[in-house]
Amino acid sequence: MAITQASFGFHHEQEVTAYTLTNRNHCQARLITFGARLVEMHVPDKHGKACDIVLGFDTLEPYQTSDTYFGATCGRYANRIRNGLFFLDGQRVEVACNEPPNHLHGGEQGLDKQIWDATFNESENSVTFSHVSKKGDSGFPGELLLKAKYTLTDDNRLLITLQGNTDETTILNMVHHSYWNMAGHDSGSVVGQMLSVEADFYTPVDEQLLATGEVLAVAGTPFDFREAKRIGQDMEHKGGYDHNWVLRGASPAIHPVASLWDTVSGRGLTLKSTEPGVQIYTAGHLGPAVIGKGNTPYCSYAGVALETQKFPDSPNFAHFPTTRLEPGETYCHEMEIQFFAR
Repeated sequence: MAITQASFGFHHEQEVTAYTLTNRNHCQARLITFGARLVEMHVPDKHGKACDIVLGFDTLEPYQTSDTYFGATCGRYANRIRNGLFFLDGQRVEVACNEPPNHLHGGEQGLDKQIWDATFNESENSVTFSHVSKKGDSGFPGELLLKAKYTLTDDNRLLITLQGNTDETTILNMVHHSYWNMAGHDSGSVVGQMLSVEADFYTPVDEQLLATGEVLAVAGTPFDFREAKRIGQDMEHKGGYDHNWVLRGASPAIHPVASLWDTVSGRGLTLKSTEPGVQIYTAGHLGPAVIGKGNTPYCSYAGVALETQKFPDSPNFAHFPTTRLEPGETYCHEMEIQFFAR
């Protein structure tokens, strides 16, 4: 199927372009150059009826002003760094603190707020976004060449590959930040949808949602999703989940991460990744002030983000997976999202 292009508005007088990928089963992924982000994902239910299953906005302006990170490529360092401070080869590095006093998702002007260049490949049914992050952006060392590639296959998989190269030693932890609702982006809360996670351990957080450095077993806790259960079954507090799970048997090879399924529509996804962790965020802080696509006020728990990643605040914990990137190395983070209906 042909890849279509359309204007999605202007950011600081630069045009933002939307690309739509369609496969033979009429699944569609719509992507924009602002934040190299996924703004629509249409997949069929068990009756063959397709709907859009990612939260987002109809126009550019709320993407520019919102702190939701809907569908975005986040970084350079996705997740949190305590006090925006870490040491690299003995050198103190201070990065932007946009969630005072801490750093989150790359800072105020992270990758989600940049216009990326784009090329497309119709034979692959893919779009590749690229961006040069200059030395010192948000305080990070090194100039980076970054890529975010999205491919929609005819067997209903969305493949996402995030890559980076640097000219000096730095850290890098890019994530894809879509919020999924398998019943449809405008269908309300996901707390009744079924989730399983390939993890025996998780990393607890303190009152600032910062990693404590502990690695604890999920057994006997609300974090136990080793067998599929409703997202809300054991959710104890108003904020819901915003935690990192330690994936089982994690290696640089692609491995299973999670499965999400809506029992009513029959629509679901399975996620695989090359990363050692997954941040599961149940969007407890969303509310009706956030007006989504189709003039939909989004409620708390309107979607769930499944952000495969290195661990939060890894630069400050030697026992966490390293986020260090050297010149000559290529950072490569792959995700494989298989959609299904049953």
